[in-house]
Amino acid sequence: MNSEPGAGKSILLVEDDEIVRRAIQMVLEWEGYHVECARNGQEALDTLRAGSRPSLILLDILMPILDGEEFRREQLRDPRLASIPVIVVSAAHFAEAVSAAHHIRKPFEVQELLDAIHEQVAP
Repeated sequence: MNSEPGAGKSILLVEDDEIVRRAIQMVLEWEGYHVECARNGQEALDTLRAGSRPSLILLDILMPILDGEEFRREQLRDPRLASIPVIVVSAAHFAEAVSAAHHIRKPFEVQELLDAIHEQVAP
């Protein structure tokens, strides 16, 4: 049995800032999660519509092409995608207005993020 918290769980990380994206990805992979990344909401939708079924989506709000707010509206419109839980991770002052399982404000403590993730993907 694997004792890593994220063993067997996948996360779709939607973040346009490459440094932030890589840092979060590294932490999550260290925790045992499989991480797919998207640089904006459109890439995330394309990934999901191509068949990816993550346990959780980590979603930034302020992104180019399709922002997090628009992504979330599209996700909720699609019955195949609507049930995937979302944690919003954003510095945007209006991020709490986006429907999500949890909201984390940037900058954040890594443990705060991990606690929120573990709560959403617990067995």
